[in-house]
Amino acid sequence: MRIVSLLPAATEIVGVLGQLDRLVGVSHECDFPPAVNAKPRVTHCPIHEAGLPSAEIDRWVRETLASTGTLYSLDEPLLRRLEPDIILTQRLCDVCAVGFGSVQAFAATLPNRPQVVNLEPSSLADIFENIRCVGRALGVPERADAAVAVLAGRVGSVQSRLANVADRPRCFLMEWIDPPFCSGHWGPELVELAGGTDPLGRLGEDSTRIRWESVLDAQPDVIVLACCGHRPQRTINDLPILRACPGWDDLPAVRHGRVYVVDGSAYFSRPGPRTVDSLEILAEVIHPELFGGQFPERGVVCVAALGSSR
Repeated sequence: MRIVSLLPAATEIVGVLGQLDRLVGVSHECDFPPAVNAKPRVTHCPIHEAGLPSAEIDRWVRETLASTGTLYSLDEPLLRRLEPDIILTQRLCDVCAVGFGSVQAFAATLPNRPQVVNLEPSSLADIFENIRCVGRALGVPERADAAVAVLAGRVGSVQSRLANVADRPRCFLMEWIDPPFCSGHWGPELVELAGGTDPLGRLGEDSTRIRWESVLDAQPDVIVLACCGHRPQRTINDLPILRACPGWDDLPAVRHGRVYVVDGSAYFSRPGPRTVDSLEILAEVIHPELFGGQFPERGVVCVAALGSSR
């Protein structure tokens, strides 16, 4: 069985199922487990190497989707040479991967007609079911069940520790800085499971652009900057934009030093096994009195420790 993954999350699922030796091609964004970096890249996105400011990335995404309907290109000659039996992709978000219709249409032109597996999660339960779905497609359902059991156990451990906690801080999980976006899909659920409430999140729905005034009205106690596809340092580069926003210094989260930068690329934007890592990160920053030092270091940066750029 020869597998091509067009999604970082799907690649991680293949890894947790112990099937990396069957993986013959990955997307330009797949980077975990580290071994996949040696695999052929079958997609390309020009914005990936452009290094544009966040506002320009947002503009490019909107304009490109409106004009072409896709942000990515498939290396069709390479894919033909790889002769995949299974292609793992999604139709949840046009910003995240090659359009599902395009993948399906291309797969239909291949001599062996590979199976196209659609992963389309909107919740943590959906993510676990995606792991089972890939397990079935790869013929290792028992490994998928075992992986989900371990992940569910970690979720249960967080829930048990929070069982008697009454205080649920307002936690704004911010998916983009310029312009501001709230979280969607599984993001608000993770905040809830971690013992907080997201006053701006859209549970089970697409993340969306919001007015800065909505953030001021929400008065979050905690702000977690989980910018989609961005590593922590890239998000830190955008902090001056937030610090220049009217009312930023008066937000409870800012006054009390509870603004955090996290790795949106590795964790929060990837609906795969490390979504549970995202939950544990949130639990530690929302309830440090219960979870401080309980989990492995994952590169969380407290903005207060960086000082002010003013």
